[in-house]
Amino acid sequence: MTNNVINTVLVVVLAIVSFFTGEVVTFIMLGFILMSLITITAYLRKIYETLNRMASEKDRPPGPPGE
Repeated sequence: MTNNVINTVLVVVLAIVSFFTGEVVTFIMLGFILMSLITITAYLRKIYETLNRMASEKDRPPGPPGE
């Protein structure tokens, strides 16, 4: 199972529980927070991958011209 499937199942379960307990507004606010954290994590992962790629290119010995 991928992370998206697991996250979707958890969100559905929490939505059902929040509906029956009357905490729908709290569920919506937590959903906004979760979306923000996912976005922040995605941007940090892109920055990390870019920095790693730049570092690996810097450490690579120069090759023949044209590569």
